[in-house]
Amino acid sequence: MQVKKYSGELVEFDVRRLKGSLSKSGASPDVVDEVWETMKPLVYDGIDTRDLYKLAFRLLKREANSLAARYSLKQALKDLGPAGYYFEQWVAKLFRYVSYQTITSQHLRGNSVTHEVDVVAQKDDELLLVECKFRNTEDAKITVTTPMYFLSRVKDFEGLSFSFFGKTMQFTAGWLVTNAYVTTDSIEFSKYYDLNLLSWDYPEESSIKRRVDYAGLYPITCLTTVNKAEKDLLLRQGCILVKDILDDKAQLDTLDCAPRKKKRIIQEATELVNHQNQ
Repeated sequence: MQVKKYSGELVEFDVRRLKGSLSKSGASPDVVDEVWETMKPLVYDGIDTRDLYKLAFRLLKREANSLAARYSLKQALKDLGPAGYYFEQWVAKLFRYVSYQTITSQHLRGNSVTHEVDVVAQKDDELLLVECKFRNTEDAKITVTTPMYFLSRVKDFEGLSFSFFGKTMQFTAGWLVTNAYVTTDSIEFSKYYDLNLLSWDYPEESSIKRRVDYAGLYPITCLTTVNKAEKDLLLRQGCILVKDILDDKAQLDTLDCAPRKKKRIIQEATELVNHQNQ
């Protein structure tokens, strides 16, 4: 049996991969088996991967909102769009979690031209130049031309010092961060020129999905108890992470919803953030 990817390409359906993704949502083996047994009669040759995802998401949501929320992480990152502004804010939060100070959307003069820098991150003797590449299509890949372009920006800052967070320093490293996949050429090029790549599934042990699951840094767009209009409102007021709701529950006061719904939102947020995948 085959499934149709977003690109239209047909690939063999792998039930082990599906069960693996269900398991990573935090579902128990019994729940994974139950979901698959319910899905099985509804899965047909040539089914679209988006329909497959929606079916699994709906069945997980019956078990627990937080399971569906974790399962939807990749989609939730795309929902930070359609532009890249909120993704940049979210990336800054990733670096803050590991004790960097961050600032976004800076216009800095290089040796030849002025650049808009997505994120600047500083910790101890490190000053990082962070480029964010947001993609809102399912199978998007960052090809080698993107790190090539980024390398030219890194080189244009060589020898220049900048003052951030009370310190004057030169950039010590460049980071290219994307919610998409990266090609093998992108990885090899970045390794050769000492660029740091962070994508949905690379590096394997510290990819975006691994970091989010480990630290509970889920974007607000993961929540299944909040509709799109409410998510947009929360994003506009600077509520980027699910954790932000738990840190300041007054964020929910701007939503025109009943106390019962607020309680459900907080419950889902708590279950989502407090769970760590093994």
